[in-house]
Amino acid sequence: MSNDRQYDSDIEAAIRENHPALITYITAGDPSLAATKEYVEALDRGGSDLIELGLPFSEPIAEGPTIQAAINRALEAGTTPQAFFELVDDIETEAPLLVMTYYNMILQYGSEPDVRPFVERAAEAGLSGIIVPDLPAEESEPLRAACDDNGLDLVFIVAPTTEGERLETIMSQVSGFAYVQARLGTTGARANVSGATHNSLARLSEYDVPKAVGFGVSEGDHAAEIIEAGADGVIVGSALIDLIASSDEPDEAVDALEAKARELKRGARHGADNLTVDHDDAPEPEQP
Repeated sequence: MSNDRQYDSDIEAAIRENHPALITYITAGDPSLAATKEYVEALDRGGSDLIELGLPFSEPIAEGPTIQAAINRALEAGTTPQAFFELVDDIETEAPLLVMTYYNMILQYGSEPDVRPFVERAAEAGLSGIIVPDLPAEESEPLRAACDDNGLDLVFIVAPTTEGERLETIMSQVSGFAYVQARLGTTGARANVSGATHNSLARLSEYDVPKAVGFGVSEGDHAAEIIEAGADGVIVGSALIDLIASSDEPDEAVDALEAKARELKRGARHGADNLTVDHDDAPEPEQP
């Protein structure tokens, strides 16, 4: 769906105009950079509205075993920041692209510790935003300023336990969307949606920024439930990494990723349809 409103952010526009949004993640370089390009384009064809590309880091503290294994494979394949940006230069998608990586990778990219060379190169490559799992919002001002100067969004992760002053700080710094962590712990596909998801979305409802839920989403039914709970989008990563790891050939993974994206997007739309049905079936208010 689309409307005539203009958004300052490509990321926010992608979520608002394609609501409910599907956001997908894969690790760049797993199993190779050439395969990653094909995988990203398959996810785009399958209906991804935003695509996160993980830039491998040797100490991925927020990641569960599935994504850690993908990161290790990417590092063993020789994926470097320079190679990552060259990959992004070569990718053409309808969906905006984001990079997800850790603060030390950003800080050490230039000739001396500074966040600006990384952000400037990200903007040059055509990325629309950055997600940094290990960056506290209270310490984010240098990166926030660099992103603002280069037209990139800076996305923060909101944990189920985040509240009070810390939540206010995060929501004052976030742009593009708030990444709502569905459950405590690390990433990884799960069999069901955590009850913490509903509580987190209710806590964030007062903030006028899109909310997308990740950590554990793997099925179309999960996507539907999350959208029904009030999210603007769902984020899926480990389930896609599993498909890549279990495929014997890159072409097999391409087909599997495109099909999975379609399933997840259908699930999200089903959740939105249920919301519409519930609203339409609600009783008329009593007249005074």
